[in-house]
Amino acid sequence: MATIIVQPGGARAGRQRVSLTAIAHNRLMLLLILFMAITAILIGRLAWVGVFTHGAAGDDVLSAFVPARADIVDRNGVPLARTMDAYSIAVRPHKLIGEPAELARKLHEIFPDEPEAAFYKKLSGKGWAYLRRRALPEEVAAVNALGEIGIEFPREKERLYPQRSLAAHVLGFAPNSEGTGGMGVEAAFNDRLIDPALRGKPFALSIDSRVQGALESELYAQMVAHNAKGAGGIILDANSGEIIAMASIPVFDPNKLQNYAGKKCSDSPLCNHIVQARYELGSTFKPLSIATAMDRGVVTSMSKRYDATAPLAVAGFRIKDDHPLGRWINVPETLVHSSNIATARIADEMGAQPMQDMFRSLHFDQRAPIELKERAGTLWPTNWGRITTMTVSYGHGIAVTPLHLASAYAALVNGGLWRPATLRKLEPSEVPAGRRVFSAATSARMRQLLRMIVAAGTGRSADAKGYRVGGKTGSAEKPEEGRYNKSSLVTTFASAFPMDNPRYVVLAMMDEPKGNAQTFGLRTAAWTAAPVVKRVIERTGPMLGVMPDERRDVDISDLMPLLHGDKEKE
Repeated sequence: MATIIVQPGGARAGRQRVSLTAIAHNRLMLLLILFMAITAILIGRLAWVGVFTHGAAGDDVLSAFVPARADIVDRNGVPLARTMDAYSIAVRPHKLIGEPAELARKLHEIFPDEPEAAFYKKLSGKGWAYLRRRALPEEVAAVNALGEIGIEFPREKERLYPQRSLAAHVLGFAPNSEGTGGMGVEAAFNDRLIDPALRGKPFALSIDSRVQGALESELYAQMVAHNAKGAGGIILDANSGEIIAMASIPVFDPNKLQNYAGKKCSDSPLCNHIVQARYELGSTFKPLSIATAMDRGVVTSMSKRYDATAPLAVAGFRIKDDHPLGRWINVPETLVHSSNIATARIADEMGAQPMQDMFRSLHFDQRAPIELKERAGTLWPTNWGRITTMTVSYGHGIAVTPLHLASAYAALVNGGLWRPATLRKLEPSEVPAGRRVFSAATSARMRQLLRMIVAAGTGRSADAKGYRVGGKTGSAEKPEEGRYNKSSLVTTFASAFPMDNPRYVVLAMMDEPKGNAQTFGLRTAAWTAAPVVKRVIERTGPMLGVMPDERRDVDISDLMPLLHGDKEKE
């Protein structure tokens, strides 16, 4: 029979284990109850916030993921400006372990566009300094591989322009992601771009980046071919005022701004020559003047003839034609052959007041109505005497911006309604009704006349087949020191297409072009500006939904017999 021996200490140890287990269990239960209570309090707090603060706290949390400045996109959603975390490279000179001169040499190898001396100055300085803003990841990696503990790589919010110089004058720039825009859309719509309620939604422009690229490339190619000082162009929706493309050359890269302080507009790449520079735009004014005369009852018949047999002498001035016909000419011939003499006679018959009234209605007496802040004023004649009325009719003695002219041509061809230009993408309901400046009948007649200029006159080099282009050339000498410089021309071609149902105005200009072998040394608008319009329309027409159709055209059969038949001299 087995004997069980009970040791006195064993029972005590068992009771202690049971007691410790109970204590641990109680503590766990207490912690669980405490955790549940805290959870309940948090849930209750969140519910209270959700009910009584209408999600304000939630908005604060979400706002951390919203950019400090709204993105800018083109009309099709292509990003043009964005705010994002970007790499920067900075130096604390007192922490450098290497020689500044050697580091400067290596940094110049990584960033060849920055002078070695500029790096050395920062590396040998006394205070913290940026070595590079907006550095690419591979550039950061290359600098990091130098193993220099005195070089840092801060991440900062930066305003970046992914298309680089594309539409730079339209976009402008912002010094930083949260600051005020410096120019362009960034400045004009600054409040919209930083509005907390809207900055999470991209801001859509009227610009089409594809069309913008085509306009810029054609202008640049022509500027180089003719060794011009500059070039500019605009494509405008004739029925809404939306700017589809606006280009000014030379350009700049808003990602790499330089100091252009103190430079005149004509010498600065930051200058937008479409809105910031005013020009005497020459014969492109003739269709506007003749349309005014038609509406005022001065020109009542296309067959009405005017004396262009000899230069017109008025108040000591001589008005002459570049290619004199030496005979009486009618209205279509006046435009097709671009006669200063006949246009001046029409203006003289009409008088100063109707001309002033029409030009004022087109805003030629004030800055162009558009959202941009950088806009030039116009040169408005102070004395509208007889000679001024005559010269202004063909674009001399009055200076406006190319945007003024583009908006005027839109009204000339769209049925007679003037609308302000805009850089905002408009919904159909947002398109302004417009203000009548020409009668519908006059607008219809001007579509015929402008088409004739391209079909049989000085604008033939703009005749993009199947697109029914109509327009007018203008070559004007630039005024310098109180007189006109015969060696400096501004050449312009203002046009619209398709002329049987105008949708877009296209304007191209060259600043001081030179003749070349292809133009037989000639440098007028017919040789320098009009060909740009042809190529731009051929490239962008399909993008804009206008397909070439050589079976359609404006009916000019009633006007063509009025042309004398002399072949236009170029």
